[in-house]
Amino acid sequence: MATTKVKGIIIAENNMGDYDKMLTMLTPNFGKISCVAKGARRPQSALLAGTQLFCFGEYLMYHGTNTYHINSCETIEIFYNLRTDLDKLRYAIHLNKIIQDVTEENENCYNILQLYLNALYTISETDKDMELTVSIFKLRLLCILGFTPRVQACVSCKEKENLQYFSIRDNGLKCEPCSRQDKGAIYVSESTINAIKYTISAPAKKLFSFNLKNESLEEYKLVTKLFFNEKMEREYKIEELF
Repeated sequence: MATTKVKGIIIAENNMGDYDKMLTMLTPNFGKISCVAKGARRPQSALLAGTQLFCFGEYLMYHGTNTYHINSCETIEIFYNLRTDLDKLRYAIHLNKIIQDVTEENENCYNILQLYLNALYTISETDKDMELTVSIFKLRLLCILGFTPRVQACVSCKEKENLQYFSIRDNGLKCEPCSRQDKGAIYVSESTINAIKYTISAPAKKLFSFNLKNESLEEYKLVTKLFFNEKMEREYKIEELF
């Protein structure tokens, strides 16, 4: 039976039988796939480390009747700090829930996977404000999904100056006169606008490199939260683990 090498990250794991696991893996080319890992729960199994939640690795597998079967794996990144810090784990699980909702089987998920890995790395390996990291992740994910906000001119009158409000309803910035007709428009400072523009256009590897403080941070978090919930048509909350 033909085997294939696949890079991916484990986004769900469930026990199956006495020693096996049923996994959900996010891959760049095949999207979200189901995988069986035989004997992965045995203490001496070579698959033990590579089949844990949030493990990113390279997997040798073959396709059975209904699912993939993992023969071997080489771990690339296990995000160890997510397993030792409950706050970091909480935010990582929040991102994971979103990833499970927005991905499907048999679709190209390269950009989503790249964004997810970079966000997990930022949470796991840095001291960056985790709420800001989640906000950046959400806004960039919306761009990947086709909901890029319009930020170069007022979405109503096309004026390019004095853009001081973000319209959740109309997907972008508005000038002050046009904002009067939009009760849901949110005032945003220049720093917040620059952060939104950077999130839309920054190279993937540098996406999480900026910081915001005080009012700008609160504005950015509010805009991204409301915009994301509006486009996803549901509210995502960061929940307590216990």
